[in-house]
Amino acid sequence: MFESANLGHRIGKDEYRKREAVLREALLAAQFKLGRQGEFPVVILLSGVPTGGRGEMASLLNEWMDPRHIANHAFGEPTDEEAERPPLWRYWRTLPPKGKTAIFFGGWYLGPVWDALRSGRKADFQREIEQITRFERMLASEGVLLMKFWLHLPKADLKKRLNQLESDPLTAWRVGDEDRWFLKNYDEILGACQQMLQGTNLAFAPWRVVEGGDANYRSISVGQQLLDALTARFDKQFQPYGEAAPLLPSVDGVRLLDKLELKHALDKKDYEKRLAEAQGRLNRLTRKRRFRKMGVVAVFEGMDAAGKGGSIRRITAALDVRQYGIVPIASPTEEERAQPYLWRFWRHVPPHGQVRIFDRSWYGRVLVERVEGFASQFDWMRAYSEINDFEAQLDAADIIVVKFWLAIDPDEQLRRFKEREAIEWKRFKITDEDWRNRDKWDDYIVAASDMIDRTSSAIAPWHLIGANNKYHARVEILEKLCDAIEARLTRKE
Repeated sequence: MFESANLGHRIGKDEYRKREAVLREALLAAQFKLGRQGEFPVVILLSGVPTGGRGEMASLLNEWMDPRHIANHAFGEPTDEEAERPPLWRYWRTLPPKGKTAIFFGGWYLGPVWDALRSGRKADFQREIEQITRFERMLASEGVLLMKFWLHLPKADLKKRLNQLESDPLTAWRVGDEDRWFLKNYDEILGACQQMLQGTNLAFAPWRVVEGGDANYRSISVGQQLLDALTARFDKQFQPYGEAAPLLPSVDGVRLLDKLELKHALDKKDYEKRLAEAQGRLNRLTRKRRFRKMGVVAVFEGMDAAGKGGSIRRITAALDVRQYGIVPIASPTEEERAQPYLWRFWRHVPPHGQVRIFDRSWYGRVLVERVEGFASQFDWMRAYSEINDFEAQLDAADIIVVKFWLAIDPDEQLRRFKEREAIEWKRFKITDEDWRNRDKWDDYIVAASDMIDRTSSAIAPWHLIGANNKYHARVEILEKLCDAIEARLTRKE
C-alpha cells in the first residue's frame, strides 16, 4: 500500500498558496454545513511513520476550520482508569456527536502493531485486526464518516529528519526512544504495518496513504480528500454497510420461552433463610481481595412487572453502597441519540472492584425498538453481533456479564398491574405504556426468544428466571450471581 503514496511529489509555494485559499474556504463551509445538518460525525484518524507530519496536519486542520467544533485526542499508555476497562473504552468515550469532528492521533491502531512486534504472537495480532474491523464496521453502519490517513516517509527520509531534529537543541526533545526504535526496526515494523493496513483497508473505511516528505503536498492532499468525502456524503443519502443474517422461523413453531417453567414453590420462611444465606455469600465474595481485580455487570430484562426492581434491591442490600451503581435505562436523550447506539452503555462500564446493575440495557434495541419499530430491521439485526462483541470485550477485561430474563405469565402480570393501581405508593410503577405493551405480548415473546438464542454465549449466558413466585426469583438471581462471581474468582487464583 505504501507504493500509492506518490513518493517525491511536491507542491511549490505559489501553487500551494493558491490552492490553500480555495481549500480552506471550502472546508470551513463544509464544516458549517456539517454542524447545521447534524446528520453524522466525522472522525479523522492520523497515523503513520514518526515525524511524518501528524501534529502539523492536525494543527493545520484546526487552523483552516473552526477549532471550537473539533476535538483533538492523543493517546499514550493507558491510565489506571483505562487499564481496568476494555481497550476500546477510551475511544468510545471520545467519539464526537453528530455534526462534530474529532481528530485521533493513532487511535485504536496504536496498540496492535507494537504489541505484536514485541510479543511475536501473530494470532493476537490477527485478533486485534479483526476486532478493529468489527468496530469500524459498526461506526460506518451508525453513519460515522471515518477518514484514516497514513502519513508515510521512506527510511532514508525518516533518518534524515530525525538527525536534523536531534542536531538542533531547540527541537531535540521531539525525538524519543520510540522514534529511534522505529528507525532501527523500520523494515520489520513497516511489514507489520503493511499487514495491518491491508487487513483494515475496508470499503467503508479505506486507508489513505499520503507522502509526508513535502508539507505542502501533504496538507493539500489530506485537506482535499477530507473535502471530497464530506461533499460526497452531503450529496447522497447515507446507506448502511453490510447485511445482517436472516432470522429463521422455528421448525416446530415453539418459542424458546414457551417451555420455561414460571411457577416454583417457595414459602416465606424458606425464602428468608435462603435470602439471608445468599446475601451473606454475595457480600463475602465482593469483599475478597481478588475481587478488586475484576468487575461485574448485571443485566436485568424481562416482562413488565416481572420483579426486576425487587430483585435489584435484594442485591444492593448485600453490597457496600460505595461498591455498586444502578443504571436505569429509559428512552435515549438528545445527547445519546447523537452517538452510536452502544455509546450510552460503554460510558457506564465499571472499573475493577465495582458492580454495575442495568435495569434494562442494550438489549432494548432487539426488544422494544424491534417490536415498536423504533429501529430499522437492519439496525436491530446487526445489533446481535455488536452486542456479543461488546460483552466479549467486557469479559476479556475481567468484567463478567451476568444476564437475567425474568418471565411471568399474562395472568400474573395482570394481577400485579391491578395491585399496583390499588396501592398508593406503587401507582408510579404502572403507566399507560405498560398496558399497551400487553397487547403485544406475543411479539415480545418472539423477540425475547430470538434475543436469547442469538446472544446467550459461553462467557455471558442468559439466566432464565421463572418469576411468578417473587421469592423464588429473588433467591435464584442472587445465587446465580454468586455462582458467576465465585467461578471467576476461582479461575483467577
